[in-house]
Amino acid sequence: MASKRDYYDVLGVDRNASDEEIKKAFRKLAFQYHPDRNKDDGAEEKFKEVKEAYDILSDSQKRAAYDRFGHAGAQGFGSRGFEGFDFGGFGDIFDAFFGGATRHAGPQQGADLSYHLAITFEEAIFGTEKELEIVRTEVCSVCKGSRSEPGSQPAKCPTCNGTGEVRRTQRSIFGQFINVTTCSRCHGEGRIITKPCSRCNGQGRERFERKIMVKIPPGVDEGTQIRLSGEGDSGKQGGSPGNLYVSLSVQKHKFFQREGDNILYELPINFAQAALGDELQIPTVDGDVSLKIPAGSQTGRVFRIKEKGVPHLRHTGRGDQLVKLSIVTPTSLDETQKKLFKELAKTLGKAALPKEDKSFFEKIKDTFGSGS
Repeated sequence: MASKRDYYDVLGVDRNASDEEIKKAFRKLAFQYHPDRNKDDGAEEKFKEVKEAYDILSDSQKRAAYDRFGHAGAQGFGSRGFEGFDFGGFGDIFDAFFGGATRHAGPQQGADLSYHLAITFEEAIFGTEKELEIVRTEVCSVCKGSRSEPGSQPAKCPTCNGTGEVRRTQRSIFGQFINVTTCSRCHGEGRIITKPCSRCNGQGRERFERKIMVKIPPGVDEGTQIRLSGEGDSGKQGGSPGNLYVSLSVQKHKFFQREGDNILYELPINFAQAALGDELQIPTVDGDVSLKIPAGSQTGRVFRIKEKGVPHLRHTGRGDQLVKLSIVTPTSLDETQKKLFKELAKTLGKAALPKEDKSFFEKIKDTFGSGS
């Protein structure tokens, strides 16, 4: 029969270890080798050995006898061994070291709410303030969240005796196991409502319609989300309220388009304006501004009007307005216009296509050579 190992070696502590060091060492090893957690071969025997060492070294009298007489001294106290050990459930090891405090249902934060808000293009650019109508749960106006009719008091739950949890003990070959569950009657609160509030039917909360103002900052865009802290549903058991999240959608403008913090405007002009140049009044979100179109401007040319775009959302300044030229070809001409265009065409001549420096056959000849 193999001799027993030294208890200090079993726990991995020295002989001058404090009670707290011994407890800490045991807790670590018990978690490692407990049969509920470790199914490896030898884990059960290891757990028995760890438990036996702790049973002796955690008791001052047993430890003193062991220090003086070794295992023979410890046997005189009749160590309980593994079978009598009641750290059956894995959670019970934790309770044994941390007091096994009663677990009541604590405060719960209220649910978050969402709201979809459509705004105009101009409102997204310059910001605005909107009034929202929402429905949310709030603390009952009669019982103030207690859930009991005013003047009545809740009673201790008879099922769990006010602890909020139910413990059931089972025995197995590994020892005594304790199963801890939340009380199904009081739902972990430790108390029951004997006379529910007639206003909220014992819920502690009721639904209200509320009007809330929300400020839309300048520069928001499609999909921007604004959080209104504490404007969601009220919490339970004194918990903090949730938040209200406002998601924005921006309506399309009839001729402006947004490109980041710039605003794009496509300006249609005719051939004469493009060829001779012109000065036009251009619409912007701030009102009309004058823009000079140089003679000979081509379609697709872009002009930039500084600081007439979207305000930067997270820093100062604004984007620009981009004006893109689009030369419009007339689709119907009267006789006078046709005559004028024909006269103009005679003076302009036909557009010359770009020519290659060498002909196709000359390029082939250069590529393959003439032989010899």
